[in-house]
Amino acid sequence: MNVSELESLGLKNIGTVFHNLSFDELIQHELDNDECAVTKKGATAVDTGIFTGRSPKDKYFVDRDPSNKYIAWGDVNQKISAEIFDELLMVAQEQLSNKDLYITDVFSGASAASKRSVRFVTEIAWQSHFVKNMFIRPTPAELEVFKSDFTVLNACQAVNDKWKEHGMNSEVFVLFDVERNLCIIGGTWYGGELKKGIFSMMNYWLPLEGKLSMHCSANVGERGDTALFFGLSGTGKTTLSTDPHRALIGDDEHGWDNHGVFNFEGGCYAKVINLDGKSEPEIYGAIRKNALLENVVMYGEGEVDYEDSSKTENTRVSYPIEHIENHETSLSAGHPENIIFLTADAFGVLPPVSKLTRDQAMYYFLSGYTAKVAGTERGITEPVATFSACFGEAFMTLHPTVYAKLLGEKIDEHNVNVYLVNTGWTGGKYGVGHRMSIKDTRACINAILDGSINESEFDLTKTFRLHVPKTLGNINPEILNPRNAWRDKDEFDRTRDELADMFIENYKRYQDGDHQDFSPYGPIVGS
Repeated sequence: MNVSELESLGLKNIGTVFHNLSFDELIQHELDNDECAVTKKGATAVDTGIFTGRSPKDKYFVDRDPSNKYIAWGDVNQKISAEIFDELLMVAQEQLSNKDLYITDVFSGASAASKRSVRFVTEIAWQSHFVKNMFIRPTPAELEVFKSDFTVLNACQAVNDKWKEHGMNSEVFVLFDVERNLCIIGGTWYGGELKKGIFSMMNYWLPLEGKLSMHCSANVGERGDTALFFGLSGTGKTTLSTDPHRALIGDDEHGWDNHGVFNFEGGCYAKVINLDGKSEPEIYGAIRKNALLENVVMYGEGEVDYEDSSKTENTRVSYPIEHIENHETSLSAGHPENIIFLTADAFGVLPPVSKLTRDQAMYYFLSGYTAKVAGTERGITEPVATFSACFGEAFMTLHPTVYAKLLGEKIDEHNVNVYLVNTGWTGGKYGVGHRMSIKDTRACINAILDGSINESEFDLTKTFRLHVPKTLGNINPEILNPRNAWRDKDEFDRTRDELADMFIENYKRYQDGDHQDFSPYGPIVGS
C-alpha cells in the first residue's frame, strides 16, 4: 500500500508495512514475534493480557454535531470532547510511529447495499489475524480498488496517563469520532474491542438509513426459510444457530435491509469454556489451523484444557465461517420467517418455549432479559436478573426504541413469527431446579423451524400471560408450563411474581417519551 495513506493518519517513520497478509503469513509472524503457541490441531493460541473481556466503561464518542443529535448518551455511550480525542490520538500516533505495522482491509456487511469498508492498523500480528477471521475478506479484485470508509488505529500498548485529568474511567481508551470515521484504541489488547467497535458503528449507520442492525445469530433451511436468534452471552445463540441441518449465516451480528438478512462478519467468535466435542461438534471441529484461541490453558504437546478457567471464564475462539461445514456462502438470506428470543432464566419461571404476539415481541425485545447465576461474577450467590435492551444494549449507539420500531415494522411487513425460548432452569430456580437439556431446547427450536409447533394446542400462563404449547413432540408435557414442573407451587408463584416485578420496574425507562408503550403486553402481577 502507499505509505502516504498511513502518513495522512499522522503516523511517522513507518517501518515495514505488512498489508493484507495471508493466514499462513500471519501465523508465521505470530510465531516469529513470540505472540502465540500452536495447538495439537493447528490452531494458534494467544493471551490478551490483563484484559480478557471488553472494557465498556472506557468507550467514548466525540460530542460533535451532527452525530450528537442521534447518539443515546449515557453509561453505554459516553461523551468525550474533540480536544481530548485529539490529545489521545497523538498518543496512539506516537505508539504506532517508528514501527512495522500490520494493515488489514475488510468489509462489514455482506449486503452490497449496506456494507462498509474498514481498515485496521495494528503493530500486533495476532490482532491482524483476529480481524481477518472476524470480518468479510475482500477478493483480490476488491482489494485493488479498496478505499476505507472507516479506520481503526489499535495502539494497544499505549495508555492514557492523564485519564483522571480527562475525567475518564481508566488508562484504557476506546474512542470514536463519527464525523472523522476514526476509532482509536489504547491500553487493552482484547480482540473483542475490534469486533464490537465496528458493531457499534454499524448500529449507528444503518438505522439512520432505515435498516435494522441486530445482535443475533442467523441460519437458513433448505427451503430458504431464515431464522434469527437473539440472545445475550450464555443463552445459546451460537450453539443453537449452528445446526447440521441448516446453513449458518452468522453467529452474532446481522443487518436486515430491503433485500433480507445479512451477516456483518465473515467469521465466528465462540466461548470455549467447558467446550465439549459431543454436545457442540461443529464449534469443536472449527478449532483447527487459522482458528485463534484466546486465554485458554494448554498442557502437554499442544493440548487444550477447555475446562480450566484459571485465566478467565471468557475463553474464546475466532475462526473463519468456512470452518463451519454447513454455512451459507453468501452470508445472507431472505427475510426471516421466525425470530427466536433466547433467555437463560435462572429463576426457573419462564417456559421452555412460548409464542409471542407482535406487541409482546416488542416488549420482550426492549426488555432483553436473561439472568446471571452464582459464580459468574464476584459476590453473586443468587440468580440476578439482567436486562439489556434489544439483547445487546452495550453495543447500541442509538436509543433502543429506534431498533424496536424498525423491528416492529419489519415483523409487520414480512409477517414474521416470534418466540421466546428459555434455555435456563426448570423445576426450580438455580440451585434447586435443573438446567434445560440441550436435547429439549433443540426440540423446541426444531418445532418452531419446521412449523409443527403450530399444530399444538396452547395454554395461557398467569402473570406473564405467555402462550405455551400443551404438548410438543416428545418433550415431557410437565415442563412446558413451568408451574407444573415445580414441586412447591406456592414458591413458584412467589418467584414468578418477584421476577415479574423486576420486568415491570425495568420497563419504566421506556414509558416516558413519545414512543409507543408496550408495558400492557408484559407481565401483570395478580393477573
